[in-house]
Order: sequence, then structure tokens, then C-alpha cells
Amino acid sequence: MNALKSVLISISIAAATTASLPVLAMDGAELYVTKTCVACHGKDAKTPILPIYPKLAGQSPDYAYNQMVDIKSGARSNGMTAAMKGVMHLVNEDEMRAIANWLGTLN
Repeated sequence: MNALKSVLISISIAAATTASLPVLAMDGAELYVTKTCVACHGKDAKTPILPIYPKLAGQSPDYAYNQMVDIKSGARSNGMTAAMKGVMHLVNEDEMRAIANWLGTLN
């Protein structure tokens, strides 16, 4: 019975500790691929499939994030935003921030 109590106490402590840990940061590089950004903007984010698509590598994270938010909301609806609007339903704001932060780390 003492062994069972020890196991239950250990599980309770582990659960409480885990619940208080911050959520791990989303992986912007992985999201860039899984959310289909790679399809148009290139694997390295600087070789888009069409010359009129922007190179995203090295963009300011705030600028990239704000562009994604504006395209998703419809606040920006000029140029090539129609192509982006069709895929923006795939990403939420936290994912946009993670992608934007990752893009800012690229050269």
C-alpha cells in the first residue's frame, strides 16, 4: 500500500509541475511547411515560385505578422493578397506570430 501511495503522490506532483510549465514555443519553421507557405514562397523563404511573390526571409517579424493579420482580416486586399487570402484560414494568430518570428531569423 505504501508503494501505491508513493506512486500516486509522484504522479500528482508530476502533473502539478507539468501543468505550471509554460507551453513550448511553436516551431515557425515547421509551421511554415505544414501551413503551406513553402508552396509559394520557397523552401528557404527567399525563392518564391513567381517573381511577383515576396521574399520573406529576413523580414521584420512585426511587419510579417501584421501583413498576415491584415490579409486574413481583409484589411489588406490589394496586389497578390487574393492568393494569400485563400490559405490564411489555415493559420491562427499564434501560428502567424511563430512563422513571422522564424522568418525574421533568416538571412
